[in-house]
Amino acid sequence: MKFIIRNAKIIDPQSPFQNQTVDILIADGFIEKMGANLANIDTAEEVKLDNLHVSQGWFDSSVSLGEPGFEDRETITNGLEVAAKSGFTGIALQPNSFPIIDNQSQINFVKTKAFGQATELFPIGALTKNAEGKDMAELYDMKQAGAIAFGDYNRSLENANLLKIALQYTQDFDGLVIAFAQEEKIKGNGVVNEGIVSTRLGLKGIPNLAEELQIARNLFLLEYTGGKMHIPTVSTAKSVALIEEAKAKGLNVSCSVSVHHLTMTDEKLDGFDTRYKVAPPLRTEADRQALLAGVLDNTIDVITTDHNPIDIEHKKMEFDLAKNGTIGLETAFGALQTVLPLEKVIEKLTAAKTIFGLENSPIIEGEKANLSLFNPEGTSIFTKASILSKSKNSAFLGQELKGKAYGIVNQGKLILS
Repeated sequence: MKFIIRNAKIIDPQSPFQNQTVDILIADGFIEKMGANLANIDTAEEVKLDNLHVSQGWFDSSVSLGEPGFEDRETITNGLEVAAKSGFTGIALQPNSFPIIDNQSQINFVKTKAFGQATELFPIGALTKNAEGKDMAELYDMKQAGAIAFGDYNRSLENANLLKIALQYTQDFDGLVIAFAQEEKIKGNGVVNEGIVSTRLGLKGIPNLAEELQIARNLFLLEYTGGKMHIPTVSTAKSVALIEEAKAKGLNVSCSVSVHHLTMTDEKLDGFDTRYKVAPPLRTEADRQALLAGVLDNTIDVITTDHNPIDIEHKKMEFDLAKNGTIGLETAFGALQTVLPLEKVIEKLTAAKTIFGLENSPIIEGEKANLSLFNPEGTSIFTKASILSKSKNSAFLGQELKGKAYGIVNQGKLILS
């Protein structure tokens, strides 16, 4: 398949065409030629889009899809199509399905289901069997099958010795350990951030300390063992400071922040709307500003959607009982542009590939065509009609977004929204 992308402004510091507007000829999944006013080719489809910008393909480091077991929330096929139309050429699939992805056969299952899709699926294997935090899962076997990292989604490992052993063991095969941070006993029955808002609403709070104490412990373990650790979805100012300090010591630690933590605070909870119930909880404006500063100074390596579809039966209920999670693929680019400059948005949507050991594809002739297509200008209001996911639990409904993701080119395919 051949196509020519016309008048595309390149946003890629690794490309000699950075900030230039050029045509891109793509043939059989590779960039064959780049330049101004490329000649027409009868067999090539032409792609012309308003104010088209192109970057290296975006990669989301935390996506839940449900399948197997929770197909009513989302299927792998539809989820990958949503990701493609939202501008993502790759996703890391969380293991929180039923059964939990904790062995080689489960890794093979989800990879087979994703075969042939334009958006590539890279599974995360559970760190412990059934994500119960008791016994280590078959990490090496899963790595051989294609797992790119190991972690129990939104579950903090209470057993410090097990985390120590995992960090030591994974060094033998260059494995990456994902360590979600939330001290369960301090969290207790909390459902929202502990502070003025939780007091006003009469909801039980989760103090910042629940996250920070666990991060401090996990970083101490990493300092002792060596190895590689990724701390997902940090949410407090102190967490950012702890990670900055660890990086200054030379520890091999990376971290991510979610789009919703960069763009929202616990003030959203005034209507008791469960769409805003997420883990970790939305924090204060001071925390949000510290997270943005952490992104800008590169203490925070990655921005993730932390896309987590939840069926209506588990969202439309009392706040205390509703499940945590919001979908976020469709709104990621537009929401981030309201708080960060375009170049930083692109940098943080592509950085996870390096951390998770995946190939980067600079926008140069001869390289694989792994491209995200978007328009950074214009505004729109996100409505229910804009939701492509099966589940509709979006915290971004009614939000003003800036810019638009057009789609992707990857795996020799062109997918447009």
